[in-house]
Amino acid sequence: MDFKALPDAGVIRFKDVSAPSCLVGATGSLTRMDLTVSEGRIAGNDLAADHTMDMGGAMVFPAFVDMHTHLDKAQIGGRTPNPDGTFDGAINAVGADKVGRWDRDDLKPRMSFALRSAYAHGTRAIRTHLDYFGGTEDVGRSWPVFAELRDEWAGRITLQAAALTGSDLAQDQAALDECADLVARHNGILGSCTYPGPDQAKEIAAYFAAAEARGLDLDFHVDETMDPSVNTLKDIAQSAIATGFSGKVTVGHLCSLSVMEDADAQATLDLVAKAGLKVVSLPMCNLYLQDRHGARTPRGRGITLVHEMKARGISVSFSSDNTRDPFYAYGDMDMIEVMREATRIGHLDHSDPDWTHAFLTNPAEACGFDAPSLAPGAPADLVICNARNWTELFARPQSDRIVLRGGSPIDRTLPAYSELDYLMEPA
Repeated sequence: MDFKALPDAGVIRFKDVSAPSCLVGATGSLTRMDLTVSEGRIAGNDLAADHTMDMGGAMVFPAFVDMHTHLDKAQIGGRTPNPDGTFDGAINAVGADKVGRWDRDDLKPRMSFALRSAYAHGTRAIRTHLDYFGGTEDVGRSWPVFAELRDEWAGRITLQAAALTGSDLAQDQAALDECADLVARHNGILGSCTYPGPDQAKEIAAYFAAAEARGLDLDFHVDETMDPSVNTLKDIAQSAIATGFSGKVTVGHLCSLSVMEDADAQATLDLVAKAGLKVVSLPMCNLYLQDRHGARTPRGRGITLVHEMKARGISVSFSSDNTRDPFYAYGDMDMIEVMREATRIGHLDHSDPDWTHAFLTNPAEACGFDAPSLAPGAPADLVICNARNWTELFARPQSDRIVLRGGSPIDRTLPAYSELDYLMEPA
């Protein structure tokens, strides 16, 4: 596809594109169709076209939604790598990196780098977690930077932030209230990383109460371990049911479900379905961290039970998670990469043909972002790939994709890693 000659005005008809059938109300996997763009929006094909481009079956998607990221950690792996690739190694490395470094001059260029990458790859909406493990001094730096970036990127990427605390913050009600008030002032999401312990159910209930009192949604990091005895997910589902919580509750990771006794896992999923929890799976990061032991080949993939969830009607999404930091040494905020790797890791192929919803419709609904659409009237924010079917799409990285925003192609030049060299002195 050569879009250098794409007209900058008039009605353009993209003739013969391949769209995921689930996005256009059709059956099967892909639907060949024409797509008309006029004045920055998708138009009906009955509109007379000023220009027609034969696409030869090129695949088209609405711009993507990345609902679980960590912009504040982005790219720090270059200066503070994970020493052994484990979850504990990541926790300790990030804790060391933050000390004396995470100020506006450090955070903003790294977060901007991640956003520029996401935009070039075709993402239009992002939820990021912002660490709150150091209390108000820590979060007092990241939230103002986030607010700046949210304003600067308005119209290109819609940004949303979720506070990431340790769930034991709830043992100090005043501290939890302080965090929740800050989140509310920024129209954000209240969240935590849950850890098993004798007070876990009580701590989770406190988060539900704090969120309900302020009209906030919740987003938890849950059971990011391969220990089959860990099941804080059950406590979250039970709390949502018991309280009749009015907001949305997102739960991410859920790795321990994959190694739990089947009866326990199935019973937990029944509760998740009853509670209406939104699940986000992070297969690339979990494959990297989980079941890692020195000089031993990993046995487990770490991915949660996405097929069993989908069969129960549970909303399942996939997302990037970390990018080039101690939790995941790779990644580039590229949702096509996430789609490709989730398909391989989770065996989404040879399955239901509508998994596309897990990268577009489901995350948008879970976060309250505008619904992605290829219908007339929707913004012409599109990602068009030089692939005609799923195997062609996933066989190559689609580095030659075209990204349209408001019907016009954007500059897809990715930022150079060398731009951040001045921030990469080892901690």
